Amino acid sequence: MLTSNPDTIVAIATAPGRGGIGVVRLSGPQAFSIASSIVGERLLSPRLAHFCRFRNQDGDVLDEGLVISFPAPHSFTGEDVVELQGHGGPVILDMLVAACIAAGARQARAGEFSQRAFLNDKVDLTQAEAIADLIDAGTAASARAALHSLQGVFSAEVNQLVEALINLRIYVEAAIDFPEEEIDFLSDGKVASDLIEVRKQCLRVLDEANQGRLVREGMTLVIAGKPNAGKSSLMNALAGFDAAIVTDIAGTTRDVLRESIQLDGMPLNLIDTAGLRDSADVVEQEGIRRAYAEMRKADRLLVMVDSRDPQDDIGDLHRLLPQSQQQLGNLDLPVTVVLNKADLSGLATGVRDDGAFVISAASGEGLNALRAHLKEAAGYQGEGQSRFSARRRHISALEHALAALDSGARQLHGQAAGELLAEDLRAAQKALEEITGVFTADDLLGRIFSSFCIGK
Repeated sequence: MLTSNPDTIVAIATAPGRGGIGVVRLSGPQAFSIASSIVGERLLSPRLAHFCRFRNQDGDVLDEGLVISFPAPHSFTGEDVVELQGHGGPVILDMLVAACIAAGARQARAGEFSQRAFLNDKVDLTQAEAIADLIDAGTAASARAALHSLQGVFSAEVNQLVEALINLRIYVEAAIDFPEEEIDFLSDGKVASDLIEVRKQCLRVLDEANQGRLVREGMTLVIAGKPNAGKSSLMNALAGFDAAIVTDIAGTTRDVLRESIQLDGMPLNLIDTAGLRDSADVVEQEGIRRAYAEMRKADRLLVMVDSRDPQDDIGDLHRLLPQSQQQLGNLDLPVTVVLNKADLSGLATGVRDDGAFVISAASGEGLNALRAHLKEAAGYQGEGQSRFSARRRHISALEHALAALDSGARQLHGQAAGELLAEDLRAAQKALEEITGVFTADDLLGRIFSSFCIGK
């Protein structure tokens, strides 16, 4: 159902900077009248490009280009939409937006066009988020996954789950509300078997969503260890270029260094940090504090150790890392231990029995095994395994739905409590509907769309 928003919004829809073409977009009840005042004539047939001159309220010509109108409801937002397509100079586009505002429009907020499309049932919430993901895609795999979500692949999976839950709820609640019908959901086994099937389906969608999140966001890997262990050398080796300064002087890295790379299509966000040690240097102390702060946000911690004297290094890190755990808030952070400088220690590269990786960041020996481990640790199954893009909130909603289904199964088999089972099924449905936006709090919508670019 279309919303009746009284405001007409305007924004530059093309990327910031200079270009051959720039597009200003209007959406709302006054879009046509405002555009007509800019072009000095009535808009022609819908979706027909018409050449004209763009003028301000004083009649001064600002630019010339094309105007295209899209009457409601057959537009991106579901409202009357007009696109003014002129030259891509930022000053020209700013003047054109100013002329639209002077004629009665309002500057659009970030993501407001997509939010109106969602509110007007042109797209669901996962499709709206996929628009932003498609724009922000950093790899071909993430672009394909985002496009599939935009086309409704993820939504269809969630909607199938919701439909199965609704059918199950109908059966269970009928047994509760109409006991005279003698529906025994325990003895006939229908609810138990359907519940197992819905859980399997939810697990499958969760696995695919995890792949979609990996393709979209990648894994954040913090490289930590004592000074001069080779952290920056490893970052350079994984990145394939000199992203960090490497010297023989301990404590070269004082600040956090970031680099985004790809491992066979999986984005990997590398973070090189200051060496962990006791230091009276104020600057170095700040670098170490920032290292702990990055660990708090990481998906995995990679601890670098000098393989020439690993016992001393590991002993020192055992003393330092409890401090990091305290600063991390006792976060359960998975750790990969890497023994570096195998070219100097003479150790054979590869994976040891204790799970540590022996490598030489300088020569590259042992890095292929480490790369394979990082992909496996992230759960990445390859570019072709991601059918749609997903975000952390989608994963959380699916996990909540799965937990509710597991609770329902316990109620069914342990207590034979139909009322409690029905409540768990309702909670699972609510969690799934938060994904597509059927049930979504207004503050969540605000957070989601505020992360979009202006004009989208």
